[in-house]
Amino acid sequence: MTQMAPRIAQLALFVVIMVLWHLLTEPGLLPQLYFDNPNQAAFFFGQPLKVFAAIWDWFISGSIYSHLGVTLFETLMAFAIGTTFGLGMGLWLALSPAMSLVLDPYIKAVNAMPRVILAPIFAVWFGLGVWSKVALGVTLVFFVVFFNVYQGVREVSPTLIANARMLGADKRQLLRSVYLPSAMSWVFSSLHTSVGLAFVGAVVGEYLGSAAGVGYLILQAEGRFDVNTVFAGILVLTAFALFLDAIVSRIERHLMRWQPGTGQTEKL
Repeated sequence: MTQMAPRIAQLALFVVIMVLWHLLTEPGLLPQLYFDNPNQAAFFFGQPLKVFAAIWDWFISGSIYSHLGVTLFETLMAFAIGTTFGLGMGLWLALSPAMSLVLDPYIKAVNAMPRVILAPIFAVWFGLGVWSKVALGVTLVFFVVFFNVYQGVREVSPTLIANARMLGADKRQLLRSVYLPSAMSWVFSSLHTSVGLAFVGAVVGEYLGSAAGVGYLILQAEGRFDVNTVFAGILVLTAFALFLDAIVSRIERHLMRWQPGTGQTEKL
């Protein structure tokens, strides 16, 4: 029962938000304190019943599946590639102080660059298909993972490393048994953030040029001033982002079960 209480509270909060949204945007239910026209609130903020009706229609008619498949493919590829390169580069530079000093200004310069401006360049390089969106997502995911892994490895206790070496651990054993476990919490912290950034890369890329994807559906709805469909697309993307984040959390609990407090984290 204790474990169910937070879930019930979360569901209750969601219901409260939906009810308030409905009351504030349904003409005639509450006094319109800001808008002169009672229909203006619905025009600007949508109506939850129509939003969920649009989502229902998408999934019942099947019109969203091809678009959702494109966006999820772009997101998963960006997440996988960005995480792999970020993990590899973070470990390499954290364990190679000389190369870290050489590459430090270049990494900081690229990280300081607004990655969204790279989208048109990626469109020229990779075309308007899925790979230009994947490339944009990779640039967003990579740096989050890279800096967390780099910092996590650098903060490993020197005493722990010295003790492992005294016991005869070689470089491979240090990497497997000391550096990676110590940096794992940093890695998963970055992965939770990277899930959302991978979606951002995919959707922004679809905004700038595509013929498919949930971002494309949202862009078309914006062109028609159909705010209900815009919110429908946002809710669909949010739901799948939460689903992917839940998968990351499950993997984290499995790999971090040795860490004290993991069981308590699972109950939250």
